[in-house]
Amino acid sequence: MAEKTGTIVKVSGPLVIAKGMTGAKMFDVVKVSDQNLVGEIIELNGDTASIQVYEETSGVGPGEPVTLTNHPLAVELGPGLLTSIYDGIQRPLELIADEAGDYITRGIEVPGISRNKKWDFKPTAKDGDEVVPGDILGEVQETELISHKILVPYGLSGKVSDIKAGTFTVEDPVAKIGGKSVTMLQRWPIRNPRQAKKKLTPNAPLITGQRVVDMFFPIAKGGAGSVPGPFGAGKTVIQHQLAKWADADIIIFIGCGERGNEMTDVLDEFPELKDPKTGRPLMERTVLIANTSNMPVAAREASVYTGITIAEYFRDMGYSVALMADSTSRWAEAMREMSGRLEEMPGEEGYPAYLASKTAAFYERAGVVKTLGSQDREGSLTVIGAVSPPGGDLSEPVTQNTLRVTKVFWGLDAGLAYKRHFPSINWLQSYSLYFDDIDDYLKSEINEGWPKLRAEAMNILQQESKLQEIVQLVGVDALSPEEQLVLDTAKSIREDFLQQNAFSEDDSFTSLPKQYGMLNAILSFHRAASQALKNGRTLKDILSLPIKHDVINAKKIKENELGKFDALLKSINAKVN
Repeated sequence: MAEKTGTIVKVSGPLVIAKGMTGAKMFDVVKVSDQNLVGEIIELNGDTASIQVYEETSGVGPGEPVTLTNHPLAVELGPGLLTSIYDGIQRPLELIADEAGDYITRGIEVPGISRNKKWDFKPTAKDGDEVVPGDILGEVQETELISHKILVPYGLSGKVSDIKAGTFTVEDPVAKIGGKSVTMLQRWPIRNPRQAKKKLTPNAPLITGQRVVDMFFPIAKGGAGSVPGPFGAGKTVIQHQLAKWADADIIIFIGCGERGNEMTDVLDEFPELKDPKTGRPLMERTVLIANTSNMPVAAREASVYTGITIAEYFRDMGYSVALMADSTSRWAEAMREMSGRLEEMPGEEGYPAYLASKTAAFYERAGVVKTLGSQDREGSLTVIGAVSPPGGDLSEPVTQNTLRVTKVFWGLDAGLAYKRHFPSINWLQSYSLYFDDIDDYLKSEINEGWPKLRAEAMNILQQESKLQEIVQLVGVDALSPEEQLVLDTAKSIREDFLQQNAFSEDDSFTSLPKQYGMLNAILSFHRAASQALKNGRTLKDILSLPIKHDVINAKKIKENELGKFDALLKSINAKVN
């Protein structure tokens, strides 16, 4: 039962200090002033509480009341999450727009999940079954693409009774467990990771269809990756491509403190996108969290936790979930601002001393898990965070703390972006530490030679980097024919393999077998050309062969015509030597 227990004594931007908060607990939600602004207690000293307010505080002053709700900041979980567009504290923006217009009215209260919509519940458990937390009670076909599994809530176990099929709202009882009524609606505190039975080692790649990612710097399903890059380098482009094409069942996209026009592009574009596997709208398996730079700064801090808690909920159903956070730098800046207002001792560049632990705790929530429950079920949560270092300085604290805890680094290069080379991932700076985990999958499912092919291509790109220094000093004619061939092959890898056109239907997504075929064709031509040079042919003669154009145009081979790569390899060997 909520009651007024405190009085505001100071307001400093999003930070409100209140006295008389006896009985309050850390991270409890409070309602600030007569306008009922949503806030969260982030510091307690006796009966004085420091409150982080997730709404604009202008006009709020000392003497106004604070109402204690006695529960932590939590998200609502249940049917109705998919296709939703939320703000940082899980208020549906579309409902707010219907109710209050284009701007969020302060103090407005809208439930995260509709209480009126009815869902068709189909039980999978039956009366008399013994269940434990995490077991599946039944299913709701939430969208055409996703069946929403209703799980036994954490902390509840016993014998099922009164379970019934039918059409219900999320607050209607659908069963009893140990005599307690169970609904389809659950709540979970956003700062607490959802429990799992066991964390497993990732062993399969998250297939993105982006050749530079899948071939050279793959991320595992259940892995954590970072995308640092300066302004204009293409962070948002990469995040959008991953959200569209990654082979995850569920996509959670968090726009954390990004510019309003970028988030508008996402909100306009996603409802129009088609799921490549089914042709259905991509939004049917997506949750968007929009917290733009003109929204209150404190809500950025909540938005990443809101998103990852929803992601863990779908992971617990046994789904593969991919979460994109764009950008975690804005989240860190919100932490820095609140820390400064709390007058905490600053760390490096003014960020709070706990920046490293908060960053690590966020990315640690990624993983492949054996879920709770008696059923044998696995789910995965892959987290990919964009980082926006000021001036592209990768030595700044947010980037460095992120790199310590993520195992994939896709370093974006503004120079590549300005040349219109997308994805603008710099192949000499980036890395992935997941090769040992996923190479067995790639060798067994795609081709035994995958790791060897990747190493050969990377070696040529590294050779090119060294040769370019010589070329800049004395010109390309000073190089031997073999070295000139390396430059030509590296150019082909860069322009014909690594560069992708997001607006081309054939080139926006490339399957793993096609990726292997394309790179194998380029390197097979390189090997054959090297042998031909040893046999006395001139480089000019080799590079003018018509088969060279067939290799360049290999990206135009359709996904249902991959047999053409075998014919191409035979032609290379026959016509070059």
